[in-house]
Amino acid sequence: MENFLYNTPTRVYFGKGTENQVGQLVKEQKCKKVLVHYGSGSVIRSGLLDRVKKSLDEAGIAYVELGGVVPNPHLSKVYEGIDLCRKEGVDFILAVGGGSVIDSAKAIGYGLANEGDVWDFYAFKRVPTACAPVGVILTLAATGSEMSNSSVITKEDGGIKRGCNTEYGRPRFAIMNPELTMTLPPYQTAAGASDIMMHTMERYLCKTDPTLELTDGIAEHLLRVVMKNARILVDDPANYQARAEVMWAGSLSHNGLTGCGTDGGGWESHRLEHELSGMFDVTHGAGLTAIWGSWARYAIDCRPARFAQLAINVAGVKAPEGYELGKDSACDKEIGLKGIAAMEDFFHSINMPVNMKELGIDPTDAQIDELADKCWKACTDGNKTSLGSIRPLLRDDMKAIYEMARG
Repeated sequence: MENFLYNTPTRVYFGKGTENQVGQLVKEQKCKKVLVHYGSGSVIRSGLLDRVKKSLDEAGIAYVELGGVVPNPHLSKVYEGIDLCRKEGVDFILAVGGGSVIDSAKAIGYGLANEGDVWDFYAFKRVPTACAPVGVILTLAATGSEMSNSSVITKEDGGIKRGCNTEYGRPRFAIMNPELTMTLPPYQTAAGASDIMMHTMERYLCKTDPTLELTDGIAEHLLRVVMKNARILVDDPANYQARAEVMWAGSLSHNGLTGCGTDGGGWESHRLEHELSGMFDVTHGAGLTAIWGSWARYAIDCRPARFAQLAINVAGVKAPEGYELGKDSACDKEIGLKGIAAMEDFFHSINMPVNMKELGIDPTDAQIDELADKCWKACTDGNKTSLGSIRPLLRDDMKAIYEMARG
């Protein structure tokens, strides 16, 4: 087991009606003025925004609003938020929405608490030394941003999507009522479940050997629970128990728990997908499922036993009689490939794509080159010599995976 730091300072308020506590929770932060940050129409149509403002009013909290956050949140909105907060004297940010809103709120927090251009932190030019405090009311189970240290922002000029991960970015509190996710379109629910799974698999498919019984067991069970309940939600989107299981799994998948004691994984699928959504503005979870199988088949030879373990313990592949994990690499690979196919069958079962064609995009050869160039530049800008853990990827490897994923 490798050394690790496990830090989860976010206080979670989980269950029905918890959003009504927001006024008191913000008041406990002893702030002077709040920015209520949200997306487009859903929080308004559902009445959630009105309930939030009522709770703030009753607690005597002054606030200003900034809506309009879009999926793959834009840098321009972050700049707008920073300017508004400075003008209004805001010292606390309340994100009401899903991962895009939370990531935008964190970026605004970085911009408020540090001098200079906030994009520097996402372009790996500087490291933030603070973040204005952030609280969350979660409306979409997906990114895990409500408990994570990460924030991902898209710079519209050039379609560049980059992340900034620091402990300063962990929210002070997260309000999580599964009922708030029931109005989501089925596609967004499925994409969110896929994103949750990928956060776990990115850590699980790592290079650390020997494997860790406890950490692996947590990760494997989390994956099985999400798969079971994502299937339920396809036919029964109002199932509270299934919504609750998926929502809590989303937080645990990305707060560091499923990577404790490992090398943390290589995050290859996320890095490759960021360029897809940066260029084509696709839904993040769907972009991940479209790229994952191609990456997995590209990487399996470097650690077939790890893929075989995923196949047997998560994907439901039956091992042949007498099989022992890690004793025969050819048999490991055969089982691992069956597991990759089984995971893709699961993604299809919840109407997620497993290649770019199914995702609805058809990149040209020039665009494939550009995707590989941008992905490689993100590595070199971050002072990395390759991408990944199981099989380190160079620029031509990235291009090969994009080509495999065309469908």
